[in-house]
Amino acid sequence: MSNIRLIARLDVKAPNLVKGVQLEGLRKLGDPNEFARSYYNQGIDEIVYIDVVASLYERNSLFEVVSDASKNIFVPLMVGGGLRSCEDVEKALNAGADKIAINTAAIKNPELISKIANRFGSQCMVLSIQASRHAEGKWEAYYDNGREHSYLDPVEWAQRGYKLGAGEILLTSIDQEGTTRGMDVELIRSVSDAVSIPVIASGGVGSPEDFIDAVKEGGCNAVAMASILHYRKFSISEIRAVAQAHGIEVRHIIEEMKPAP
Repeated sequence: MSNIRLIARLDVKAPNLVKGVQLEGLRKLGDPNEFARSYYNQGIDEIVYIDVVASLYERNSLFEVVSDASKNIFVPLMVGGGLRSCEDVEKALNAGADKIAINTAAIKNPELISKIANRFGSQCMVLSIQASRHAEGKWEAYYDNGREHSYLDPVEWAQRGYKLGAGEILLTSIDQEGTTRGMDVELIRSVSDAVSIPVIASGGVGSPEDFIDAVKEGGCNAVAMASILHYRKFSISEIRAVAQAHGIEVRHIIEEMKPAP
């Protein structure tokens, strides 16, 4: 297996970085790119920007934010929220994104996955799945930032998305998101076992041990983290060190990253 990636997730409600619990009750935290530059300087592997109200208002306000970030942050940048067409994807890529995440538009028009993958490459097309557990032990995929039912099983939806051309899955547990009480390892394992493309697990990391569980028990290829980093509960180097101590292959940072100009 290649290195497990440490990813910073930045939920944005323009112009602010925000953080909620279970995708609700958003709290303003500040300038998203100040956080992004800090994480880059600490050695983060990737950064995900999600416009959390874009689908609701049918527009994405992240292009300027990402354009600014790409000038002095040199790790892969992913952009999601409100992207509904190949033209929207092209704008995101032109702004400096390396790949894009689609949730709402893919559920409403699954063929968009193939269109994006065929035009820009599967490595660019990330299928974002927001899932919540039902009482009977199953999950359902939601859209519009967790507001709307899709009535899709997220495992089956991940498999379909893979067949349509998605190169990666961004899997968020709505139940665990923002709680810092640990990840839905069963959900992560179910999706990871169902597809042969990388799965980024998101939602619930409150300690380095949660990262370990997601990788070792869940089988994911990357973990996206928000609260644990935004509230400075643990540093990226601390999480990386614990991962290495547990035998997880992560990128080795030889020396402290120099601050971006």
